[in-house]
Amino acid sequence: MSAAIDTSAFADWLGSNDLGQLADLEAVAGGQSNPTFFVRAGGKAYVLRKKPDGPILKGAHAVDREYRVLSALSETNVPVPRPVAYCQDPSVLGTEFYLMERLEGRVFHDASLPGIEPDERRAIYLSMAETLARLHAVRPGEVGLGDYGRPTGYFERQYRRWLSQWEAAEGMDIPDLDRLTDRLGAHLPDDDGQVAIVHGDYRIGNLIYHHSEPRVVGILDWELSTLGHPLADLGFCCMPWRTTPEEYGGIRGLGSEVDGILSREDFVAHYIRHAHSDTPLQPVHEAFALFRFAVIFVGIAERARQGNAAGAEAEKLAPLAGRFAARGLELIA
Repeated sequence: MSAAIDTSAFADWLGSNDLGQLADLEAVAGGQSNPTFFVRAGGKAYVLRKKPDGPILKGAHAVDREYRVLSALSETNVPVPRPVAYCQDPSVLGTEFYLMERLEGRVFHDASLPGIEPDERRAIYLSMAETLARLHAVRPGEVGLGDYGRPTGYFERQYRRWLSQWEAAEGMDIPDLDRLTDRLGAHLPDDDGQVAIVHGDYRIGNLIYHHSEPRVVGILDWELSTLGHPLADLGFCCMPWRTTPEEYGGIRGLGSEVDGILSREDFVAHYIRHAHSDTPLQPVHEAFALFRFAVIFVGIAERARQGNAAGAEAEKLAPLAGRFAARGLELIA
């Protein structure tokens, strides 16, 4: 069992919630966000998600929001793990946490999908686009999420949120991120009234696919979700086409090595058809996504410096903030 959390206290909590006896607890490696563990208890498999220990940025790592959105979407046709229980008492594991069912399937951390046949690669990306459209089709008010975020001014609010996190970072000098921040501030997308549940980190590494079919069976990692503009999620989805394999596993420049994967244009068109939208994705939407991810890497670097990052490779990821900012600058004049 993992020594990262108090297994005795967790076992007591499981018992008090009628979830059976703790049989196994294993830390999931590789995550840079909320610490995650595989759990076996009472003959069932679960996933535990908790806030990181130590100081964190205000509003970050909101596991309560993850639990709420999973609870709402589990009643829709959007594929999500079933939430099981939530604990807001930090005396149990040091921070808030929740438990959800563990879905069986495949997770592709490499956007190039090595070892997958071209036809299946194509189908995997088609399902990714269709599933995002399905999420955006959910009416927030009808599933109890009408107050999950402000319905207007998404890009302005998000810009100010991520700008404040960048300005609060200590000891980091990234000129390209400063330049991208300035350009975005002058070219933010207009608020056209579209409102959807946005995931905020929708990418192939946060999806679980059926073990033998190219079909999404679960969307993971909802900590950045809120109400907002659907094209923010779509722009975020397009980052693999804009970044190289060295830039957090992008597919830019791979050519025939990614035979079968849709072009960025075809991926966007497939989403638009399934979303029944007539609003085009613009370069500023993609630049905005790259800006957000750049600041996320800044946060990872900050947690690594403070010694409470969730991923062992966190410190190595810090330079990606500048790389992603540079990619954003390519898209916005």
